Amino acid sequence: MWKEVRAVLFDLDGTLIDSAPDLGAAADRMRTDRGMPSIPYERYRPMAGAGARGMLGVGFGLPPDSPEFAQMREEFFRNYEQCMTERTYAFEGVEELIARLQAVSMPWGVVTNKSMRFTDPLTQQMPLFATASAVVSGDTTPHAKPHPAPLLEAAARIGLPPESFVYVGDDERDIVAGKAAGMKTVAACYGYLGAAGDTLHWQADAQINSPLELLKLLERG
Repeated sequence: MWKEVRAVLFDLDGTLIDSAPDLGAAADRMRTDRGMPSIPYERYRPMAGAGARGMLGVGFGLPPDSPEFAQMREEFFRNYEQCMTERTYAFEGVEELIARLQAVSMPWGVVTNKSMRFTDPLTQQMPLFATASAVVSGDTTPHAKPHPAPLLEAAARIGLPPESFVYVGDDERDIVAGKAAGMKTVAACYGYLGAAGDTLHWQADAQINSPLELLKLLERG
């Protein structure tokens, strides 16, 4: 389908890896540390893509403009740092997808809004990322997604023009950023946001319901 695509960039959480269990655990620990009852993991999961904002919203009903948000966010970050690879795993099919890209010498990389504080240790601890040609975090450039700057940085690191990339993500801001960077875009409907119907209005170039479906778009499967 897309013979012109020569490299692939992925969002991280909700696209390559499922970090929702560790994110939820970090927030829930804050509740139990305060003597509050634990909340079922299923309540946290849909908001995992929103990071601290989502987890504190579920755990405490705390909006980002709350006076105590910054302090609570830092406590959440400290908890998450201690457990970020305990329950996190690659989505089914991701390891095979990466292996197939490697087999045809197609470079791949990661562009996430997660800060380097978490992205660097996580990607260094998970063998999956050993072959990534670029890992760009939310604070690598002056702007995070939906601004195209992080995607353009990844393209520059890999050494190919933006129009030769496809960007895969599970959030609308991923598609906005990809389009702004001049890349093909794919909505990962297996991520945190669920059903394909929720993603149609993003107007991505394509949608996939499992990681390996990307190979069909690349004519590599």
